[in-house]
Amino acid sequence: SSKGLSVVMTISAVDLTEHVIKPTLEYLGMHSPAAERLLLGTAAQESNFDPFYQQCEDNNQGIGIYQITSTQHRIIWDQYLAFHPDLASKVRGLASQHQFLNDPDQELKINLAYSTAIAWVIYLRSEHQLPSADDIDGLGHFWEQNFCHQNPCHAKDFSRWINRYAA
Repeated sequence: SSKGLSVVMTISAVDLTEHVIKPTLEYLGMHSPAAERLLLGTAAQESNFDPFYQQCEDNNQGIGIYQITSTQHRIIWDQYLAFHPDLASKVRGLASQHQFLNDPDQELKINLAYSTAIAWVIYLRSEHQLPSADDIDGLGHFWEQNFCHQNPCHAKDFSRWINRYAA
């Protein structure tokens, strides 16, 4: 019996960057070394690269490798992508056709390119300037200001992840 068996499924930082983050940002026409590093650090900080990570069991828990909540997901579509139809079309193009209609939040868990695009759009909504790729502390503060929904958030924790994986 597999009852109680916990399996951790992670993706390496290199594979996530080369096969998911970079191609997704390029597809969106928004690639930069800073964006790449920010998303890598976000995945490390939020889930330790585990798409099936669950921080808690409440209704508004984060989903997938970036731990995006259902509420955040809806807000991105209703309050941002609804007003940026070209970007919305590209993001929607990353989602599977049938699954997205049945359960859009499931895409955050099973579709790394789609969840990367949504994570990037969360950052796009920011009114702050994206720091340069080599400004590790700046990227940590950018994550803290615009993405983190844990309590408390610490930019230094994010910076530690970046220094570990994006050297």
